[in-house]
This record gives sequence, C-alpha cells and structure tokens, in this order.
Amino acid sequence: MIDNDLMIDDEETDELYEHLKIVCDPKQSQLRIDKFIQDRVSKLSRNKIQNYIRGGSVTVNEKVVKSNYKVRPNDVISVLLPHPPPEGGVVPENIPLNVVYEDDDLMIINKPAGLVVHPGYGIKNGTLVNALAYYFNQKQLPIMDGNDADRPGLIHRIDKDTTGLMVIAKNDFAMAHLSKQFFDHTIDRKYVALIWGEFEEDKGTIIGNLGRNPRNRMQMTILEEEGKHAVTHYTVLERMYYVSLIECKLETGRTHQIRAHMKCNGHPLFSDERYGGNSIIKGTVFSKYKQFVENCFKMMPRQALHAKSLGFVHPSTGENMYFESELPEDFQNVIHKWRHYLSFRKEKMEE
Repeated sequence: MIDNDLMIDDEETDELYEHLKIVCDPKQSQLRIDKFIQDRVSKLSRNKIQNYIRGGSVTVNEKVVKSNYKVRPNDVISVLLPHPPPEGGVVPENIPLNVVYEDDDLMIINKPAGLVVHPGYGIKNGTLVNALAYYFNQKQLPIMDGNDADRPGLIHRIDKDTTGLMVIAKNDFAMAHLSKQFFDHTIDRKYVALIWGEFEEDKGTIIGNLGRNPRNRMQMTILEEEGKHAVTHYTVLERMYYVSLIECKLETGRTHQIRAHMKCNGHPLFSDERYGGNSIIKGTVFSKYKQFVENCFKMMPRQALHAKSLGFVHPSTGENMYFESELPEDFQNVIHKWRHYLSFRKEKMEE
C-alpha cells in the first residue's frame, strides 16, 4: 500500500517534495529495499534510490537503513522525494547570482528581493531556477541526476521579496541528505525581521496551526482545529518604540510562517503588503510622522524579512557548515531611519 502526502513545508517550500509511505504486506518475502522500492516506484532508477537511501531519505520503521537491508512483513517504509522538474524543462537565463560558497556537492546563494525562486502559474522565466540552469551550463558541471538544466538542486525556497541565504544541491546524494535535514527540522536557520509594535518580553515562542485564511486565500493564518503545526521562536534585538527588530528561529517551517505568526499576534512585518504591514499600525497622527513612514515604505517596498543565517551538516564530509549574510541595503537604510527617528523623539521629550 502506498500513500502520497506532501510533507516538507519550509518557510516557503510547499510542493517541492513528495512523501511516499509504503506498508509491506503481512506475507512479504525478504527483498533488498532498493529493489523493493524500484518495483513499486517505476519512475525511480536503482542508482537514484540508492542515493536516497545513502542520504537518509529512506527509512524503515522510522530508522535509516542501508541499501542491502531486506524488507520484512509489515515494515513501514518512508521515502522522501523531490518533485520532478516541470514539463518542457527550464530555459537557462543569464541572471546574476550572488554565490556565497560552492563545492562539488552544494552551493550557497544570497537571494535578492524580487527574484522568484521557481517557475509557477503565469511565471516561466526570470526565476532562480532559470538562473541556476544557465549557471550550471556555463560551469560545465558533470551531467548527473539532480544536476541538470531542468531541476538544478532546488531543496527549499523563500518568498519573492524575502532576501537571504539558500542552499542548492548539485547531485542526488546531496539533495537526499539535505532534504532529510529539512524534513527533520535540523537545519539551523535564523531570520531577521522588522515588525510593527513591541513584544512585552525579550524572548518568546508563537505556536499556532497555519492554513489558508478562509477570508483571504492569499494569506496564511492561525486556525484552531485545522492547518499545520507551526512553531516560531523570536528574540527582540532592538526596540524602536513603534517598531522592533527581531530574530526568528523556525522550529517548524510553513509557508509564510513568520509573516502569518507575526500578523496574527498583532505585529505584522513592516511594509508587508499582503499581511497589512504597509499601513501605519503604530505611531502618532502627525503629518510629519506619516510622511516619515511613507518614505520608509518607498525605501523598502517589500516585507522587512531576511534569511540571515543557515547551518547544516555537509552531506559528504559531515562537517557542520554555517553561513551568515548582512542585511540588504534597503533594510539597513530603513533601520537607520528608524534609529534616527527614535533619537530625535528622545531629544524632543527631554527638552
């Protein structure tokens, strides 16, 4: 018996993975697991299956096994697969990439605002996938599964107007290994966000199932009985009276998790149009303040969210890898303006 279920939901990774659950028959004869899976999932080659097993994306009764493991009656086999590339392939496009790190197994990029990660409805060109297809061709990387122009190693994604670090797999083994780390939520990721208002405490945790907002299908929202379990840990980095700079660590990863959790707790991300953060939520009624905020919106016409750090175990070496990126210029400029405003406000209060 095979059940299909989408399991991986990174901060913006819906529909990138497929989770297959196979329950062995009570009279199942012993058979190597790679052969067993190949017999039931015809779209997978034996070599690809073995790479998934080596990478930890195949488990039996919730335990990692080797390719020579022989399945037994009633075994519960879990297989985590990346979805296949879109039909027709992806057209390589010469779009500049900010490559932070690269080796034979993976690449780390710093994604700018405005870059869509992969093609979707109505979007076929100008995406990160198009850029990666071109980059891999130009680098003349060896042609192998998971490293072609159709699907160049996409493991997770972040929103179009969110900036920051992403990891790209360059072969099947790296993809399987890294996918499993995302699936197990052992990837260490921290985001920096500018939110409206202030939390009372310096640290806290937001827990709330997230699903589509029935009143606005473009938004995610906290649902009492439905949705997917979501946990966001936050730390206040700086208080600026009407706004706060915070760091968010995701225990789970759901679509728009940070944006939705902050919105539902009365602190939408600054300049986040989809979640209402592009209106003046906190502050005075004075026209000068209104003009100041609107100037900030013009300076950064997108949600104030940046994927600042990324940590994981290297697939081949087992080394703990860790990367950080600076806030983009528009984000830094807005913070500077708020600091200047706060300083000016304190001076006026002291006069």
